[in-house]
Amino acid sequence: MKIYKSIIILFFAAATFVACEEALTLEPEGNTSASGALESLEDFEGRWAKLYAGLIIGGQQGGDGAADIQGIDGGFSNYSRLYWKLQQLTTDEAIIAWNDGTIKDLHWQVWTPENEFIGAMFARLSYQVTLANAFIREANEDALAASSLSNGEQEIVRGYVADARFLRAYSYYHGLDLFGTLPFTTEDTAEDGSELPEFISGTDLFNYIESELLDVVDELPSGKGDEYGRVSEAAAQMLLAKLYLNAEVYTGQERYEDALRFTNAVIDQGYSIDTDLGYEALFLADNDSNGAQDEFIWTLNYDGNNTQTFGGTTFLSHAPVGGQMDPADYGLDFGWGGIRTTPEFVELFDDEEDSEDGRANFFTSGQDKSIENVGDFQDGFAIVKFQNVNLDGTPGVNPTFVSTDFPVFRLADAYLMYAELVVRGAGGDEDTAVDYINIIRERAFGDDDEDDYEIDEDDLSLEFILDERSRELHWEAHRRQDLKRFNQFTTNGVWEWKGNVQNGVTTPAFRNLFPIPTTELNLNSNLVQNPGY
Repeated sequence: MKIYKSIIILFFAAATFVACEEALTLEPEGNTSASGALESLEDFEGRWAKLYAGLIIGGQQGGDGAADIQGIDGGFSNYSRLYWKLQQLTTDEAIIAWNDGTIKDLHWQVWTPENEFIGAMFARLSYQVTLANAFIREANEDALAASSLSNGEQEIVRGYVADARFLRAYSYYHGLDLFGTLPFTTEDTAEDGSELPEFISGTDLFNYIESELLDVVDELPSGKGDEYGRVSEAAAQMLLAKLYLNAEVYTGQERYEDALRFTNAVIDQGYSIDTDLGYEALFLADNDSNGAQDEFIWTLNYDGNNTQTFGGTTFLSHAPVGGQMDPADYGLDFGWGGIRTTPEFVELFDDEEDSEDGRANFFTSGQDKSIENVGDFQDGFAIVKFQNVNLDGTPGVNPTFVSTDFPVFRLADAYLMYAELVVRGAGGDEDTAVDYINIIRERAFGDDDEDDYEIDEDDLSLEFILDERSRELHWEAHRRQDLKRFNQFTTNGVWEWKGNVQNGVTTPAFRNLFPIPTTELNLNSNLVQNPGY
């Protein structure tokens, strides 16, 4: 079952939430008793559905209408769109032509605490945490006992609570990665907004995320889970592996052996890569059923009829189309002429745009490799990755709103993490690491002679793995985090227009974290600005 089919219906039928701009208190509206308690299973499902919907759509009417976050358009404030921009536009993998507010400052790495996209991401993270807190509080054991639910229905709701705890940890993890910490609240925080949220250290937040995931991993659907798009034991294992992989960045103490343990746990769950399928199949409108789904550990699910948002893969399909590109070729009604890539990313591929590597998905006709004018879409190669067409070439169900699911976690990432951890000395086996990478590369190169793509133990290095991660995972919201872990994001790596200079320059190390938005500092005296801002 593709989980959005029930999520959007349940969300709109059962509950909406109003976010106050001055404090993230929530007012639930919908099917509650006179006392405000949830009564039926449908009531609980509606609130649970909003936790997923909050990652997928930007508002509460039709998709992005009645935006959850005030002060910014619902499509612009979409969780996945904001997160993608902060993880990708700040790197060598993506640059944008538009002049929307301070959007160009992201790639230039000259942002300030007044940047509206950074501010919206901070608010969106806090909003998602607050939604999860509210659901966990509303579905506690006392509330279940007082409800009209059968014993079986109560067990279903307890499963929803496990989801909520994972999703709260997921948003806290993003806060840790982007801002170093986040205002800290739980279900035990006063729900009337009378307490200003604490601002805990990054190490304390890391420890909380770790403890929550370790506590909830066995309560989530076992193994890969039964519902495509719903979090599972494997998703929690993958998030733990990611947390440990980046622990030295977050806390100053490496946890590579723990990262390897949970990476192995994910790999052992039975996901698979079909090397005959082709890389492009992972990012098509039927990637929930064309064979790509066998690799996906967790996805954000989109459907042209049911999730009509201008974020997510609608953004990632429309925004890279412009110039001489025909939108109909990609199942779209029109292109937005916005995002493309830098020459440094192109140069990661042997023979560049002529590479036999299927991941070198460049559109070059009428495009210049170098970017003289950031505002000109045809300066810089376009990328054709997320498309609104099916594997057989037929278009998705809606040319405006895209049906392609976004892979949050997939097996190829786990394979690359394993190889990196072997090189970093965490344990594991070099031969296994090489085999994993060659599986990925075999899919990328298709029918080419294996001598053209296979690597051996002598090729394993941190530099190779960083480049291979970019070739395999580009535009999947990993690059900034990877560059930080490899110490290439600010004071070292250089690419076109980094530092607002065409040839690129290094930037100060304080930009490894984004600033706490000025609006948030004014609202909460507990918050402390990150150094350098």
